[in-house]
Amino acid sequence: MSAAVNESTSTDTTPTSRRQVLKALSGLLLALFVSTLSSTVVSSALPKIIGAVHGSQTQYTWVVTASLLTTTATTPIWGKLADLFSKKTLVQASIAVFVLGALASGVSRTGGQLIAARALQGVGVGGVQALVQISLAAMIPPRERGRYSGYLSSVTATSTIGGPLLGGVIVDTSWLGWRWCFFIGLPIAAVALFLLQRTLNLPVIRRENVKIDYLGATLIAAGVSVLLIWVSFVDNSFAWASWQTAAMVAGGLALIAAALWVEAHAAEPVVPLAIVKQRTTALAIIGSLAVGTAMFGSAVFLSQYFQLSRGHSPTEAGLMTIPMMAGILIASTVAGRLISRTGKIKPFVVAGAGLLTLGSAGLGIIDYKTPMVFLSAAMLCVGMGVGMTLQNFVLVVQNTVPLKDIGAASSTVSFFRSLGGTIGVSVLGAVLARHVHDQVAQGMASAGLSGRGGAADGAAQTPAVQAIIRVAYGDATAQVFLLSAAAAVLALVAAALLKPVSLRSSLDLQRPPAGEPTKAIG
Repeated sequence: MSAAVNESTSTDTTPTSRRQVLKALSGLLLALFVSTLSSTVVSSALPKIIGAVHGSQTQYTWVVTASLLTTTATTPIWGKLADLFSKKTLVQASIAVFVLGALASGVSRTGGQLIAARALQGVGVGGVQALVQISLAAMIPPRERGRYSGYLSSVTATSTIGGPLLGGVIVDTSWLGWRWCFFIGLPIAAVALFLLQRTLNLPVIRRENVKIDYLGATLIAAGVSVLLIWVSFVDNSFAWASWQTAAMVAGGLALIAAALWVEAHAAEPVVPLAIVKQRTTALAIIGSLAVGTAMFGSAVFLSQYFQLSRGHSPTEAGLMTIPMMAGILIASTVAGRLISRTGKIKPFVVAGAGLLTLGSAGLGIIDYKTPMVFLSAAMLCVGMGVGMTLQNFVLVVQNTVPLKDIGAASSTVSFFRSLGGTIGVSVLGAVLARHVHDQVAQGMASAGLSGRGGAADGAAQTPAVQAIIRVAYGDATAQVFLLSAAAAVLALVAAALLKPVSLRSSLDLQRPPAGEPTKAIG
């Protein structure tokens, strides 16, 4: 089997001109924006969506989880395929899968249909998010990639955190309706496909006798899926200490262990273990896990805090996260340009991880009446931290691997970032739900009110219980961000342990004479 080839089949690794890069980047950024937006735009609209399709509370959770799960599980597979086949064809295919999933989500009539459609949409999202970074890496050497990585960071983080705002506007606009949370991305995706067809021309090395590690891919997807399903339901549908937990954790770990054995012996492994075991890659993976937790957690829990603890509408809640989006835009752009100018990346990753820790710790002491000035300052720090680390952990790894492995290496880091976000949202969501339940029950008992504190209880409609719920959500959100700060400390440690290196100025690693080690061109 041979790899598909784009318009250019040259094996030349000369960096693409700035004009060509900017033209190709227009379509890539549009695709990245719409795919990432789809993960969070439904968060503000979920109550109305589930009510419209007559879904259950379990289905409420799965509308989000299904997409995150398939995105996470398929990211390394898309990355490996990018090392074997045409990157342009693959990114177009992933956009097409995303469009089909979005269209199916928008016309769903039942909760089951919506969950299945969201799972399909997640497969496309995983491809787009991995392949956009890989395509950029195939055009630009690491030294010049910093300024462009800033664009990717801005688009990814802004669409992630701005998704709830857009979703709130859509559901608050009577003539649109919840289905437009899915339909709104279709014209943007169509424009992205058109631009990519016209502007993206990547050289592809023709490879004969390509072997795809189907068994390894299947085991990785299955193992990750089982563990993510367990994280999504533990402490809700069943207890931590239960036979379901034992079965799912043991089964998931067994599948992952089998995948590792297969990857160690496969001719073309989906996740090359030699790359993962490198110090730089391992540290970048740890950092990406923490950044993913902070980014997705901020998007989900801050929107919920502003609505349920501060009493704002979905649209207002989205507007209040503007300081975080501003921090992401400013920090990612400025840091990207400075990285390209100096060739140094470690100082910016360390500073970003420090800001992320500081901002998360600040949000860890808020309550239902914290002044907006303090909230804005903390959100600004979180945004700047995300902007300076999100894509730069990927760039650190891309600088250490040859061009032929750029897909697998990039998607592996992205995989763990997505995994961190999925696990973080699930675990932190469970912590928040438990804290709110206990706080509301305790507050109602102290006030001599009946009921168990649920939002559906009649007592929950009184001003006294509404006040109790506001206090509970404020305190619970603080607990969640304290845990996020602890995760951010891991990112800070990982960043501090990175070796200080200069980004190379060539697309590929330097090929030394026989017998000498391969080195990056500084």
